[in-house]
Amino acid sequence: MQKNNIILPPKTIGIIGGGQLGRMMAIAAKYMGYQVAVLDPTPNCPTAQVADQQITAAYDDMQAIKQLTELSDVITYEFENVDLEAAAYIEEKGKLPQGAFALEVTQNREKEKQNMRDAGLPVPDFFIVKNGEECSQALESLTYPAVIKTCRGGYDGKGQIKLTSEADNKEAIAFADQHQHCIIEQWVSFDKEISVVFTRAQNGKIEFFPIGENDHKHHILYQTTVPATISDRVKQQAVDATIKLAEKMNIVGTFAIEMFVDGDAIYLNEMAPRPHNSGHYTIEACNISQFGQHIRAICGLPLTKIELLQPAIMVNILGEDMEHALKHMAESESGFIHLYGKDAIKEKRKMGHLTFIAETLEQVKQLVRSYEEEQA
Repeated sequence: MQKNNIILPPKTIGIIGGGQLGRMMAIAAKYMGYQVAVLDPTPNCPTAQVADQQITAAYDDMQAIKQLTELSDVITYEFENVDLEAAAYIEEKGKLPQGAFALEVTQNREKEKQNMRDAGLPVPDFFIVKNGEECSQALESLTYPAVIKTCRGGYDGKGQIKLTSEADNKEAIAFADQHQHCIIEQWVSFDKEISVVFTRAQNGKIEFFPIGENDHKHHILYQTTVPATISDRVKQQAVDATIKLAEKMNIVGTFAIEMFVDGDAIYLNEMAPRPHNSGHYTIEACNISQFGQHIRAICGLPLTKIELLQPAIMVNILGEDMEHALKHMAESESGFIHLYGKDAIKEKRKMGHLTFIAETLEQVKQLVRSYEEEQA
């Protein structure tokens, strides 16, 4: 095990990316007494609103990366599409404890799935195709339904097409010709999706947050319920798979793996090398948040043993939900509202989230039902 490189307040934490995840990282860091610098091309981005300073530049601007590296004692990132040349530079300077490898893997669905498969973990069958012809050949070996996705980019359902029958093949072939590097996956029938959010220290110690159960609407996470309604066997499989992958990839910091649950079987879907939307409930429902634990990990501090204080449900607030969320905030005592400080309200854009907690899961569900009924 490597020795932790300890960074103590008031030293500076650099964050690449200025969205809501960076904002919540910065709030956790400021609470602990750290200085925060953010690199983001948008002036007064959500993270900059709570940081000490902002470098306003593109993420792949190497001069800006060098400036951030010089003024920061440690650097982290809030999304996976960090320029790999920039990440390698920061790692070489000894200021990126998370390393560049996790970014390289999670930026590319082929590498992501191959990494899971190489670790002996259960994943849906998949094919990698580089053009329409290869796509056509791959489709002959698949049963329907299936899904074709771009290997790079795409989130919240973007950059993918579900294939339900041969009638969709033409669209899939055109998609492969357009995007070139694609993955075709067998569609997995599943009972539920879960998220395993955990934090791994520089010395290899892992702390798990309670497993969350996710519900989506229009391919966007709608809500996460904790604890997830899963068997002990599923929980153990999920934990064992996570440990195997975390050690293989030498993860540092907070990390998330989404999995499908089918009966007592699990299939790993996607992973994120950073705090995750499905872990936002931890701010109110646990004794330490995914963000606070992440800051502890990258700064070489001992991880906190995690406790779930109360059952919780986190509900995303999209642009079209803002009016209702603010009305609820003004009129109801239930729920903790977090708004991200984004400059424009747009439909399907994540503007914030609400977390409901109570003594029992049924009581939490009733709070969420009341919130939904107010909107109906």
